[in-house]
Amino acid sequence: MISIFRSCRPWLCSAALLLLGSHAALAAPPAPVLSVRTTPPQTLPWTVSESSSGAITAWQEAVVAAEIGGLAIIELAVDVGSVVRRGQRLILLSQESVKASRNQQRANVAKAEAGRDEAQANAERARKVKDSGALSEQQITQYLLAEKSAKASLLAAEAALLAEEVRLKQTEILAADDGIITARTATLGSVVQPGVELLRLLRQNRLEWRAELTAEQMLSIQAGQKARLTLTDGQQLEGVVRLVAPTLDSSNRKAIAYIDLPKESPARAGMFAQGDIVIGQKEALTVPQSALVLRDGNHYLFVVPGKEKSGIQNVEQVKVQTGGHIGDRVELLSPLPLDARVVVSGGAFLKQGDRVQVNDDTSSDQERKP
Repeated sequence: MISIFRSCRPWLCSAALLLLGSHAALAAPPAPVLSVRTTPPQTLPWTVSESSSGAITAWQEAVVAAEIGGLAIIELAVDVGSVVRRGQRLILLSQESVKASRNQQRANVAKAEAGRDEAQANAERARKVKDSGALSEQQITQYLLAEKSAKASLLAAEAALLAEEVRLKQTEILAADDGIITARTATLGSVVQPGVELLRLLRQNRLEWRAELTAEQMLSIQAGQKARLTLTDGQQLEGVVRLVAPTLDSSNRKAIAYIDLPKESPARAGMFAQGDIVIGQKEALTVPQSALVLRDGNHYLFVVPGKEKSGIQNVEQVKVQTGGHIGDRVELLSPLPLDARVVVSGGAFLKQGDRVQVNDDTSSDQERKP
């Protein structure tokens, strides 16, 4: 060929060289656009769950109020956030007037006892001389009735004394259960009225997540199932379904699942949380989260056919449907070929038919298990 070029004219040699260069360019394959790692989809045990959201509220709240009125608060032993025990004194009301009334009733009881004793003595004498004719029937009847009246007066006096003892006990307002004080309207020196809220107590410091369920979700949720929820700051908690409401709310067509949360958790009443209620297990086809590419509202994978872990290969863009995710693994609802390998990362820079340099190591098939 060199001898041909030597013997040809200059313009003819140039044309021949240009033609040979173009053929060489056509014959050379394009260079790979990206160096990637691939991994096969993995079939893993997968948790089946129902997603929901709802508010975190108190399990039960107790309203602390006075049972008597017209007395001033002379001691306020707790404030918002105080941890209390059942029977602990929270508020003490002034006792002077109640003690004075109690002492007066004690005197009334003593007086009634004396009157009863006198009436019993008269009635006993009347019974002894009843047949002797020393007293008339009218006098005997009067003594016997006076005895009954004196006994009734004593019972009334004792009941009044008991009422005053109860009122005295009511000047000490006690905690109805273990818990934590969540609200306080009482102030030292204020005069209380019966039934007016003074404190609010979160019973046993128990919280619950009230997850809102659709009618379809309601059919698959049962008491005893576990739940995982995420707080607004990203912290995660685990709870247990205590019960599911038997009916749906007519205003929003939602039912409530009441999920007990662990004590001493970072959750607080009034927070909003999102989470999942676990309803079972299944086998699922999964890929790494990083392998998914979102374009035009759809999820895509870039797939390399075959089991080769190195070399230059063409990628195929595959549209897929996804399910839930656990950790960095995502469930695929769309099937893939058995020998397919997906591009782990960098798919955002690829398009259908691009040539890539596959560089997989021996551990790529085992990576990113949940």
